[in-house]
Amino acid sequence: MKQQLSNPVLYLMSISAGLVVANLYYNQPLLHQMAERFGVSESAISNVALSTQLGYAFGLLFIIPLGDKISNKKILKYDFLLMILSLIAAALSESVWLLIASSFFIGFSSAIPQLFVPMAAQLASEKDRGRAIGIVMSGLLIGILGSRVISGFVGAAFGWRVMYWAAAGLMLLLFILLHYKLPKLTPQYHGSYGSLLKSIGHYFKTEPSVRLAALRGGLSFAGLSAFWTTLVFLMEDSFGYGSDVTGAFGLFGIVGAVAATVVGKFSDRFSKNKIILYAAVLMIISWVVLYFSASSIFGLIVGVVLVDLAMQALHITNQNIIFSKNQEARNRINTIYMVGFFVGGAIGTTAGAFAWSRYGWNGVSTLGIIFSAAIVVAHVIFRKKTI
Repeated sequence: MKQQLSNPVLYLMSISAGLVVANLYYNQPLLHQMAERFGVSESAISNVALSTQLGYAFGLLFIIPLGDKISNKKILKYDFLLMILSLIAAALSESVWLLIASSFFIGFSSAIPQLFVPMAAQLASEKDRGRAIGIVMSGLLIGILGSRVISGFVGAAFGWRVMYWAAAGLMLLLFILLHYKLPKLTPQYHGSYGSLLKSIGHYFKTEPSVRLAALRGGLSFAGLSAFWTTLVFLMEDSFGYGSDVTGAFGLFGIVGAVAATVVGKFSDRFSKNKIILYAAVLMIISWVVLYFSASSIFGLIVGVVLVDLAMQALHITNQNIIFSKNQEARNRINTIYMVGFFVGGAIGTTAGAFAWSRYGWNGVSTLGIIFSAAIVVAHVIFRKKTI
């Protein structure tokens, strides 16, 4: 008998997704402080953010498929142990290389919120699936954006190490809550771990809708990662602001993230093709606004609201599409999509740092326009074969 998804459990998953995924982004407003502490360049310290995102991609690939094979409670127990130890290691780092290595495992273990998204899709009724995904993703994206606000202020007031100590304590409390409140799900897959991973390749080859969704998601997140990685440098160079003001920009991005539940309802009722196309066009517009806002705080605020809203609409619709099929393999399907999503983020982080070092803010904004235009091109060419 199918378990029902109650609102308290749904919102617990949403809040938990936000708190855990925040671990990935605490470092971004703190990169300038870290660069000064270790005496390295801005380009070199960006490897901390890159390592975190690559770790997340590996966690998606090797941890999340286990949701189709192993009880969610068992996965949580071991994952949270690694997460807490990695955060403590980052707080204690005395070299940039140890910080980069610790960041990789922070990212690796913080992939766990992606178990909550297919779980919500599984427990929700078909007519409410988009809403459930939207609520969980709203929490996740608020965590992504809010993390920058929190770490910016904590970093400015107490230094970057305190942020990692605080995150470790918070993760311990969250694990205790999830252990007692989250429903236990026992998957039906009985094959080996190796065959489980091999089956991901099967779904990748046979599901064009998943491949296209991963491409769209990766391109959108590449642009957003380029923005957040370089914003701290723009704030320092053009306005003389520190990590607290840079992090505060996350508050404006939350406006777009809060729209997740509305977007989820729309994706249940309206043409997914049109929502994706409109979102990609809005993303291009937002990057054009950002291009002309290197010296305008107001323009940067408008741009970040629009770009987060557009990415949220695209992301929720992508997930509603891929979760409508292959119900027995939702975690593996989500793995394909989210690996593409965060590999795109890692590419955006690297490309954004390069564009900033060579061409400044105009280079970063042009990069965002290129990524967004590529979404439109890919969607127009391949959409009839996938939706």
